[in-house]
Amino acid sequence: MSDNGFDLILRASRPSGSSGLVDIGVRGGRIAAMAPLLDVEAPEILLGGKLVFAGFVDTHVHLDKACLLGRCGHRHGDLGAAIRAVSQMKRDFTEEDVYARGARVLEKAILKGTTRMRTHVEVDPRVGLRSFEAIKALRRDYAWAIDLSICVFPQEGLTNDPGTEELLLAALADGADVLGGCPYTDSDPEAQIDRLFDHAERFGVDLDFHLDFDLDASWFHLDEVCRQTVRRGYRNRVAVGHVTKLSALPPDDLARAAGRLAEAGVAVTVLPATDLYLMGRGASHNVPRGVAPAHRLVQAGVVCSVATNNVLNPFTPFGDASLLRMANLYANVAQAEPGDFDLCFDLVTKLPARLMSLGDYGVAVGHPADLVVLDAASPADALAEIADPLMGFKAGRQTFVRPPAALMAP
Repeated sequence: MSDNGFDLILRASRPSGSSGLVDIGVRGGRIAAMAPLLDVEAPEILLGGKLVFAGFVDTHVHLDKACLLGRCGHRHGDLGAAIRAVSQMKRDFTEEDVYARGARVLEKAILKGTTRMRTHVEVDPRVGLRSFEAIKALRRDYAWAIDLSICVFPQEGLTNDPGTEELLLAALADGADVLGGCPYTDSDPEAQIDRLFDHAERFGVDLDFHLDFDLDASWFHLDEVCRQTVRRGYRNRVAVGHVTKLSALPPDDLARAAGRLAEAGVAVTVLPATDLYLMGRGASHNVPRGVAPAHRLVQAGVVCSVATNNVLNPFTPFGDASLLRMANLYANVAQAEPGDFDLCFDLVTKLPARLMSLGDYGVAVGHPADLVVLDAASPADALAEIADPLMGFKAGRQTFVRPPAALMAP
């Protein structure tokens, strides 16, 4: 530490939401000062007006079943086919295998500027707790660069899958952070929802459901989740992912659904890559997009995020763990106007931070010096151009650097 008390100064930074350039002084892993000019000497990095923010926040990833393309052995198809394919493969998962594949994605995410992540982990009699143990090790080993939250959930059902409930409870007792659900694979969806709320209350954890993952808008499990959320006093502690049915609603019905979500305090995570890949598989033409309109829901008062979901597996055979690329994909699919670009950037930054109740997120004095620098001057420019992350910091320590590409003219 230098004599003046700063470990590091980031000079001429442009914090997200700021109209001017500031110096950011870091001390003891936290932001200690922000001013147009910190007139002191300390180790410094000159940023030249580049955008600085607190890093991308990925609310919905599946590290345990990432990077499976080389062993799929099936024809890619709809959601049911993807679930069946992974169900067979996960019987042979080992802790070492899950760790290696999860680390591959975590490292990609770190290099793409993600600093916080919630990973969903399947727990059931086929895989036992092997994936959970591997992800716990990843949470520990990569804490130098990323905060990893673990959400355990029953991918193949709960009431219809004996032994799953006991394993979920064991994982919650052993450090799982969040409890997930998947009612659409259960023989008794409402009973699953009810039991999961019971367990969440018992362990004092938030809930995150995979929900309404089809395009039949004649029925929803969303209504029961909202009802239980209100009845249990769980406002702002429940999230639902996919909810592709919302994309099939006409404007008046969508407004009513948004009102229910906002009133109940239930957040929505949209997963563009997977939702695009799996929805509308039966259509021969005019294929529906199947992506819920997150930015419209936000404008109606719903907390929303855009997230990665799957990487290189039967659910999504693409991906590089770049949340900025995912936000850009969403903006294209949702036909966002340039005036919405800032909001689309928020869908992978401060809005998912709200979903995960990250009260210390953001570039502010007193907050952790978890910072990422993008090769852009504004969030809208970063979104439009999928700007390169140039460097990142965790608690003030640099975690990665990516020098900008340079042309080599003759």
